Amino acid sequence: MPQTTMLKADGKDGGKVDLADALFAAPINESLIHQAVIRQLAGRRIGTADTLTRGEVRGGGKKPWRQKGTGRARQGTKSAPQWAGGGVVFGPHPRSYEQKMPSKMRRSALRGVLSAKQADGALRVVEAVELDDGRTKAMLGRLSGWKAAGKVLLVLPTRDEVVERSCRNLREVRVILADSLNVVDLLEADTVVFTQAALDRAQEVYA
Repeated sequence: MPQTTMLKADGKDGGKVDLADALFAAPINESLIHQAVIRQLAGRRIGTADTLTRGEVRGGGKKPWRQKGTGRARQGTKSAPQWAGGGVVFGPHPRSYEQKMPSKMRRSALRGVLSAKQADGALRVVEAVELDDGRTKAMLGRLSGWKAAGKVLLVLPTRDEVVERSCRNLREVRVILADSLNVVDLLEADTVVFTQAALDRAQEVYA
């Protein structure tokens, strides 16, 4: 069973904490993780782009000029694609970009990413954040004590308005609930910080 150091709010050593094998020592399947990322990013696309075909463009019922004798190329309607304001050929239309992926595969990909973060030393577990107010400076002090550098993903068990307010002005810090872990946010983060309660919740839900 893997272990990591439990950090106190001020960054001091708080002892060791056991990590679930199923969540932090799982096999890492890169192709499966890639598939999960593509699925999640595709699901974010709205798919509302739309263009008018030549049959949907208003007007164009009259032939622009007679068929022969003008010296110009023959034209049947101004709604044809070659005309300015005419219909669009093979343009986008509303569609769903959603990709299906079995829940077991999604869970396996998530476990693989968490295991990779643990193996790379990018995982931090803290007893609690313990902020008295929502000042950004206080959160910066906490992150410095935890040695959480780069893009930080802070995982909480439940909503905490004080913590969320203190992170609001930190572009490199993202706050997420343990129930909402996903492969994209984990992969984008350089450091993943779990509170002890959030770790227990994540291991309960995903392990």
